[in-house]
Amino acid sequence: MLLVFFLVTSSMDSDKGLGRRLAPIDDEQQELRDVHRSDVLQIRLDGRDSLFCDDRAVNYAELQQQVESFVASRQTDRHIIAVQADRHTSYDAYFEMQNAVVAAYRALREKMARRQYGHALEQCSQEELEDIMQRYPQRISEGQPYGDPEMATPHSQREKGGTP
Repeated sequence: MLLVFFLVTSSMDSDKGLGRRLAPIDDEQQELRDVHRSDVLQIRLDGRDSLFCDDRAVNYAELQQQVESFVASRQTDRHIIAVQADRHTSYDAYFEMQNAVVAAYRALREKMARRQYGHALEQCSQEELEDIMQRYPQRISEGQPYGDPEMATPHSQREKGGTP
């Protein structure tokens, strides 16, 4: 009886996260490409949750505008959004940065749907969606975290004075 009461009266928090589907690994399609620096937009979050876009401090609204402008200005899908975060970056700051990047892609896709097909993105056919996704693919590269290497050492090894 107590268990039922607890389940009925308690609230269950839902986790927030990033809705991403990773592309399947296909060994035949893996190839190394040279990427021009002009085709890379670098986004960085430091340990104090300060946000930088191509080494210039920005807020989340400015980041969204810069990503949108950068991706729209590329004539091909060879652009890359390079993201790097400090080990001390908070999850909330990282989550907000990812939301700004995804919102930029969403805005570009919505504009293309309205301009090219005359209706909202949600109303596009599968063929229209594929065309839009091909023009504006999300090409986000996650770099290795940077920051204090001592913080990267597992807790149990730090207590013993060991190093990895």
